[in-house]
Amino acid sequence: MPISPNFTSILEQQQEITFLHCYPNGYLKYTDLCNLLQLTAGRHADLGGISFTDMQAFHQAWVMSRMRLEIKKLPKWRDIVTVKTWVKTLENSRSVRCLEMYLNDEKIVGCETFWAVINTKTRRPEALALPHDHFQKFEIDASLAYTKKIDISTNVTTLANRKVVLSDLDVVNHVNNVKYMEWCLDFEDPTRLLNQEIATLDINFIKELNWNDVAVIQKEINTNTSIYSISKENKNAYALEINWYK
Repeated sequence: MPISPNFTSILEQQQEITFLHCYPNGYLKYTDLCNLLQLTAGRHADLGGISFTDMQAFHQAWVMSRMRLEIKKLPKWRDIVTVKTWVKTLENSRSVRCLEMYLNDEKIVGCETFWAVINTKTRRPEALALPHDHFQKFEIDASLAYTKKIDISTNVTTLANRKVVLSDLDVVNHVNNVKYMEWCLDFEDPTRLLNQEIATLDINFIKELNWNDVAVIQKEINTNTSIYSISKENKNAYALEINWYK
């Protein structure tokens, strides 16, 4: 698609929180927070002519490699939030994108994401084939800390094996990144999630999982920190580090 006449290098998009986004207490799910942020990032790519559809002409797609969220509080059902996004860096096959969520002009979430371009046939990274100079790059941080590589310990407890099913897959034909978080959070104390005790989330996407793969979910517990890892055939595919307020 051509670059939209409505394209701007910083996008602000309003979103109403619906009951479909919420936990039973009426507050936004952490997984749906990630979905809303990524939908805004995708909308910005659409407007700027570097969407999934545009990139498929060159057999390319964006895949997320790392994500960091710093959460002050969560919005609730019927709230109208504003999600703001901009590109911090974009060079060759790599890009850093920042996002923020506001409620009534108060910043409640800061997020930094690290993306890579892959060839959807070879599944290998390669330089973005589409022009992107019209995206102004902003050296503005949305979070206090950058995305990081999570240290996955060998001192872990195996929680479950999970076979990948069709509903886990996305348009790039691999397990959608939010699905991994959903699997992990299902092992947490629901009270902690409902009480909004998560301060930060750091996420690494290391290796693809595909239909019928068997994933092993493991967990390491430290003081105020929970670290999950998901692997296939002893090779890490995903890591999640949760830092708790309490």
